[in-house]
Amino acid sequence: MIEFRIDRKSGVATYLQLVHQVKHALRLGLLGPGDRLPTAREVVEQTAINPNTVLKAYRELEREGLVEPRPGLGTFVRRSLVTPGVAEDSPLRGDLLEWLDRAREMGMGREDVEALFRATLDQRFRP
Repeated sequence: MIEFRIDRKSGVATYLQLVHQVKHALRLGLLGPGDRLPTAREVVEQTAINPNTVLKAYRELEREGLVEPRPGLGTFVRRSLVTPGVAEDSPLRGDLLEWLDRAREMGMGREDVEALFRATLDQRFRP
């Protein structure tokens, strides 16, 4: 089951943080069709946010066709966002882990890696 983390300093609306975290889990295969999301009450206990915020996030995910509510049972994943190469055992992921190890050996921190990755990503995926 997914565990939500809220960054109150990020400037991103709390409900969108929940939406992004669910989509991230769907892309990585951590959540798949049939999996149940935590109830609003569980998310509130875990994160100390307003229950309406959780419900807003779940409605957005439902609107996008990613989840479906089942009255009395909870909210369940309808479809996956996994693409080849993202799974935990994929060769691409292994290559990325090796690259990250090399970056750390060269003294790069997380922010350095993120900056380099974003710049390179923007260069390769220009509209």
